[in-house]
Amino acid sequence: MSGEQGSQKSAAGNRNRNAAILCVAVVGGMVGMAYAAVPLYQLFCQVTGYGGTTQRVEQYSDTILDQTITVRFDANTNGVPWEFQPKQREVTLRLGETKQISYVSRNLSNVPTSGTATFNVSPARAGAYFNKVECFCFTEQELQPGQSYDMPVVFFVDPEIVNVPELKNLKTITLSYTFFPLEKKAPVAAAPKTNTNQNENLGG
Repeated sequence: MSGEQGSQKSAAGNRNRNAAILCVAVVGGMVGMAYAAVPLYQLFCQVTGYGGTTQRVEQYSDTILDQTITVRFDANTNGVPWEFQPKQREVTLRLGETKQISYVSRNLSNVPTSGTATFNVSPARAGAYFNKVECFCFTEQELQPGQSYDMPVVFFVDPEIVNVPELKNLKTITLSYTFFPLEKKAPVAAAPKTNTNQNENLGG
């Protein structure tokens, strides 16, 4: 075997080894991303308002405009035995003005049940300008049989919305919540006891 042929085989082997390492890394990354996708997507939605969801903020707006907008409130349940509705169907406020409204839920079943709410804003592009100071979304709520619970939402609509050509004349925003059930984790079953007395199993 010539030196040139040996060098070619060595280079090919290195390329194959590098390709194999790359494939393993890609597969490993995809598996990790699959496990992390749901919590990361939820966190991303809460922070950025992606996909029509609202942003969570810790401060009030320093600017309040004379222009007003009406916010409507929608309530839904999906698989949880609750009565869930807003205490008021809509409110009109000035852009930048902070408002507090409340939803109320009541457990209609005769057993304790738990749920968690997701939310959405329509039109979707307005979600980036709908800011929550306080909200019950993505938090586990447990209600005893017949128990009612008030859930406040504190929010404002960012005045910067008037600088968006498609939204500057927007008159109505709808904030919608849907409660889903949370299944309680069942305790791990105890391992079955084994009979160590072999004579009993022999019938003798």
